Amino acid sequence: MAQITISRRGLLLGAGVLATGSPCQGTAAPFGHSFDLRRLKVYQLRERRASYHAVQPFPAPLNNGDETRFPNYLAAFSKTLPHNDLGEPDKASYEAFLKAVESGRLEDFEMVPSGGPAKLVNPLAASAFEMEGADPQQFFCPPPAAFDSAGFAGEMAELYWQSLTRDIAFSDYASSNLIREAAEELSELSGFPGSRIAGKITPDTIFRGPMMGDSTGPYISQFLWKDIPYGTTPLAQIYRTAESGVDYLTVFGEWLNLQRGIPPSAPMRFAPARRYIMTGRDLAAYVWLDFSFQAFLNAALVLNSFGGAAIEESNPYRTLKRQAAFATFGGPMILDLVARAANAALRSIWYQKWAIHRRIRPEAAAGRLHNLKTGKAAYPLHKDLTESQAVDMTFRNNGTFLLPQVYSEGSPVHPSFAAGHAGIAGACVTMLKAFFQGSVEVPNPVLPILDGSALLPYSGPPLTIGGELDKLASNVSIGRHWAGIHYWSDGVESMKIGEQVAIGILGDLIDSFPEEFGGFRFTRFDGTRVSITGR
Repeated sequence: MAQITISRRGLLLGAGVLATGSPCQGTAAPFGHSFDLRRLKVYQLRERRASYHAVQPFPAPLNNGDETRFPNYLAAFSKTLPHNDLGEPDKASYEAFLKAVESGRLEDFEMVPSGGPAKLVNPLAASAFEMEGADPQQFFCPPPAAFDSAGFAGEMAELYWQSLTRDIAFSDYASSNLIREAAEELSELSGFPGSRIAGKITPDTIFRGPMMGDSTGPYISQFLWKDIPYGTTPLAQIYRTAESGVDYLTVFGEWLNLQRGIPPSAPMRFAPARRYIMTGRDLAAYVWLDFSFQAFLNAALVLNSFGGAAIEESNPYRTLKRQAAFATFGGPMILDLVARAANAALRSIWYQKWAIHRRIRPEAAAGRLHNLKTGKAAYPLHKDLTESQAVDMTFRNNGTFLLPQVYSEGSPVHPSFAAGHAGIAGACVTMLKAFFQGSVEVPNPVLPILDGSALLPYSGPPLTIGGELDKLASNVSIGRHWAGIHYWSDGVESMKIGEQVAIGILGDLIDSFPEEFGGFRFTRFDGTRVSITGR
C-alpha cells in the first residue's frame, strides 16, 4: 500500500494538495463556497488571532524571593535531590538543578544529582507552547507568602488543622468541638485569609473556598454526588477512600527518605467499603489518582442530562425547532473543550512551578518546623505557626511536629506553587460556565446518608449550576490541601490562572462558528460578568 503524507506547509495552509503534487479531486464545495475562498478564510482567521496574540503583553515574572533569601535553599522545593540529615538540600545539587532550569535543556535535567530513584515530573513542560488561546507564559501570578511571613504561617497552620480534622464528616462541623477550636485559632491569625463571615472563620466557612457558591449548602458539590449518566449506565459516585485515622510521614526517618526521592516503605491503605465523599480524607483520596479532568468530564455529563433549560441563553440552538447542536455548541464540543482546557492549563501551571516560584512543599516546610521545635536547627518561622495549637496537638498525637499526610508518598515531585489540580479546575469549570446557565437551580439535589452508602433528597437554600460549579472547582483544589500537599494560595491563585486559560481558548474559537452567535457570557470566580465576542 502506498503511503501518503502531507507536508507541514500544506497542512497549515489547507492547500488540499497531497505530497504527490496532485490536487484533490471532487465536486464544488458545499454551502456555496469555493475551495479557494475557504482556504483564504481559514488563513485570515488564523492570521487575525495570531496578530492579536502577537501584541499582548507578557508580564515580568515575580517570585517571593525565598530561594535566594535563605541559606542553602532551605525554603525552596528540593524533593529527590540529595539532602543532609536535617532534610536540607545539598547546595551543589540544587545549583545543578537551577542550571537546568535556566538552560531548559533535557540533558541538563538528566545531570541533576539525585538522592533516590524518584523522578522530577516534567520540568520541560514549563517551556511548551500552546497553539490555541494565550501563550502559557502570558499570565501573571502574584507570588505566594514568604517562608518567614505571617501569611505562610497561617497557611501552614490551616494544613495542620486539616490534618487533625480530616476524618470529621462535613455534616458534623456545627457540633464538633475540634472544628470550633480550629475556626477560633485561624480567625486570630492575621496573615491567613480563609473564608470569613464578619471577619471571622466559623464552622460554616472553615476550609471552604472563597467563591460565592462555596458558602451555600453542603460542603461538597452536587457534581461529586449526583449519578453520572455514562452512556446507558448511570454511575453512582461511590468511591474507594483512604482508611480513617491512618496518616503518613509522621516519622522523621521516613520523611527524610521521601525528601531524598526514596519510595515509601508501604502503600496507602484503603477503607474496606466504598462510599460517597463525606470527609476531608475522602476528598483527598478522590484527587489522588483521578485523571486530570475527571471531575469536570463527569460534571459535563451530569449537566447535559439537565435538558434545554440549563443551556446558556446565548447558545444559538437553544430556541431552534429544526436544528440541534452537536459538533458545534453541543455535547461533543463541550466535552472536547473540557479536556483541551485541562492540558492547556497544566502548561501554564508548570511554567509557574518550575520557571518562577519553585515553592517548598508543605511536607518539607513541616520538616523545618520540626527541626526548629526540637532544637536541631534555627529557622525564621513566624510565631503564628510555631505557637499554633494544631502543631502542639500534632506532636502529642505523633511524637513529631511533621505534617501528617494522606498519601504514603507525600507530595508529587514538582513544586507547590502553582497547583495543577486547581489550575485544571479553573479552566474546566470556566468552559462549563460558558455553555450552561449559572442561575438555573440544580434539579433534584441530594445528600449522602450518615454512613455515606446512599443518597437522600437535599432540602435547604437553592443550589445553582454556577454556584455548584464554583464549589466543584474548590472541592477539587482543596482536596489536595486536605491531603497535606498544597497551601491555600496555591489553590486560589491557580484557579484564576486556569480561568484565564479557558477565556483565551474561547476567544480564539469565537469567530470559527458559522452560526449567528452573540458570544460566551458567564460569571467569573470573582463575581464579575465576562462577555467574549468576536467579529
